[in-house]
Amino acid sequence: MADLFENPMGLCGFEFVEFTAPEKGILEPVFESMGFTHVANHRSKDVTLWRQGDINFIANYEPKSPAAYYAEEHGPSACGMAFRVKDAHFAYEECLKKGAQPIEVPTGPMELRLPAIKGIGGAALYLVDRFEDGKSIYDIDFEWIEGVDRHPVGCGFHTLDHLTHNVYRGRMDYWANFYEKFFNFKEIRYFDIKGEYTGLLSKAMTAPDGKIRIPLNEEAAGGSGQIEEFLMAYNGEGIQHIAFACDDLIKCWDNLKKAGVPFMTAPPETYYEMLEERLPGHGEPVNELKTRGILLDGTTEGEKPRLLLQIFSETRLGPVFFEFIQRKEDDGFGEGNFKALFESMERDQIRRGALKVDEDAA
Repeated sequence: MADLFENPMGLCGFEFVEFTAPEKGILEPVFESMGFTHVANHRSKDVTLWRQGDINFIANYEPKSPAAYYAEEHGPSACGMAFRVKDAHFAYEECLKKGAQPIEVPTGPMELRLPAIKGIGGAALYLVDRFEDGKSIYDIDFEWIEGVDRHPVGCGFHTLDHLTHNVYRGRMDYWANFYEKFFNFKEIRYFDIKGEYTGLLSKAMTAPDGKIRIPLNEEAAGGSGQIEEFLMAYNGEGIQHIAFACDDLIKCWDNLKKAGVPFMTAPPETYYEMLEERLPGHGEPVNELKTRGILLDGTTEGEKPRLLLQIFSETRLGPVFFEFIQRKEDDGFGEGNFKALFESMERDQIRRGALKVDEDAA
């Protein structure tokens, strides 16, 4: 996608998501079930690289590191993410000039120093300008595992599509301004979603390159809504879910299901009965979507339908979950599905006892 607006930092997509946990054996089965392969080990640190297509996951267990301290506070979590930039040194210095807080990441001899600033909930936001095969940060700081495909197909996902943040009530504007101030993101969507009992506000922020998308969620009202539950379980603000893109979501869903990935509660049957009314002439196989609980959104106005297929896992790492999507010319976030999804999550909260409702009032 061409640059949407001025791109002063030379952004060019996500490079990786960094994960951590208090102990080994928590992250790895989750990664494997979604089609990721352990492809490399750091030369000197207790850090591993997992990959599927062009999606990179870092598992960081290095003692006394920012990741280790993050795990103590938040448990199994996404403790950092990396943006690709044209010139990492330039981008880092510009961020510091604008008031960003630096994060010092310890390095050993002959290792790259990845510049990083403090991001959501204290997580590291790395700036990476080495990402071409043969010249990447992994080619320098990691050792490839012999005989393992360096770009495994996995379950069929190829790109990190977006990372959604949950923030405290009243803090959404702060984080929107953070991404706008340092990287010239722009707000492209605003949602005010009301469920049966609770609600949320959401701003979808997109980078100038059109490849880095970060929706921000906050609770719309006081109480025990989904955002509040996350913040309590996570012990603070942070990355709520990570979305992967593919070219055939039905096939990818079958691969995920075979691997044992648990999915979020499916929408009611009426959701699929209303699809033709909501998206006339969409052309998608409704029964195939229905049996898998896949959601469909977009528009059929114009010469060619623009559609988005999406489905969500249950929480996999503490309160963190994953989203799986297929974009057919649609650049949204499933706005038409938000209410159905939100109410589905409400029902799950009620079932688990996390949301108490007055049955008489209901």
